[in-house]
Amino acid sequence: MARHKSWDGIAGNWKQFTGSIKEQWGKLTDDDLAQINGRREQLEGKLQELYGRGKHEAKKEIDDFLARL
Repeated sequence: MARHKSWDGIAGNWKQFTGSIKEQWGKLTDDDLAQINGRREQLEGKLQELYGRGKHEAKKEIDDFLARL
């Protein structure tokens, strides 16, 4: 599976990626995105909270999202 360079590319350009992230996970609000502010572990936590995902499942969803970029 092809992988995005790293999460650092997302974190460093967070505002550019928030639209794609909201498309992928529509339950995330602008406030959620501001709170996450490019921190992957915060995004994982929000996915667990809002979508009832387990930790492993949230990590995999983010990895899959990165692979599609």
